[in-house]
Amino acid sequence: MSKAAGKKSKGGPPEKLGRKAYEEELKRLHVELVKLQMWVVQQGLKVCIVFEGRDGAGKGGVIKAITDRVSPRVFRVVALPAPTEREKSQLYAQRYLAHLPAAGEVVIFDRSWYNRAGVERVMGFCSEQQARKFLEVVPLFERMMVESGIILIKYWLEVSAEEQTRRLQDRISDGRKLWKLSPMDLKSYSRWDDYTRARDEMFAASDSSWAPWHIARSEDKRKARLNIISHFLQQIPYEDITRGHKVTLPKRGKIGKYKAAPYPFKMVAESF
Repeated sequence: MSKAAGKKSKGGPPEKLGRKAYEEELKRLHVELVKLQMWVVQQGLKVCIVFEGRDGAGKGGVIKAITDRVSPRVFRVVALPAPTEREKSQLYAQRYLAHLPAAGEVVIFDRSWYNRAGVERVMGFCSEQQARKFLEVVPLFERMMVESGIILIKYWLEVSAEEQTRRLQDRISDGRKLWKLSPMDLKSYSRWDDYTRARDEMFAASDSSWAPWHIARSEDKRKARLNIISHFLQQIPYEDITRGHKVTLPKRGKIGKYKAAPYPFKMVAESF
């Protein structure tokens, strides 16, 4: 990583990572993600990444940074809406099972089955008995996944109360980000301690040897993105199968034999 990433201000918190240093390192990591993608496809690997954390912790930004330069046919993002009435009557894990990866896929869950241990429990969308039963069975559910050949990687993004407030206020004042602010975010905002307690019980129950939790500090969004991508790349040993495969463009046939028809296309106005 760039040396600029590790600088600290004298006697204070670490300095924010500058845009130039961030973009240089992100570009390098994107190249590695493409190599990993090709390896996953060639080897038929099944990779599942779970992102959890408080509202405003930066999950969406990390996921966007991961998927920005890879194929959406290989890296699939799953962000399920609130369950329908039919889904509420199903086995709880049923609607998640349909989205688990097949061979040659990386599936990223922007929130996952851990909704039951977090938002559903805190906001009263499930009973306390249902939440505790979930915490009992989730290690077995994840063991089943891992033993079936799925590489399961779980991340929790940790953010301070002060930084969460700043980010949520930013969503309110910036019209480009207003869509990120849901009614549930506002209802959840006043329950910091309840979410902390639910998080701690979730970790205690589901931080298993076969599917451990990885905690990432996300006070600095840029550093968090680089740290998580770097960590993710270390979790899957891969080879660079692009080496020795030089790509060259073939010769193009002669241009101009066919004259385009004078069709009255509706052109986009060139305002810029």
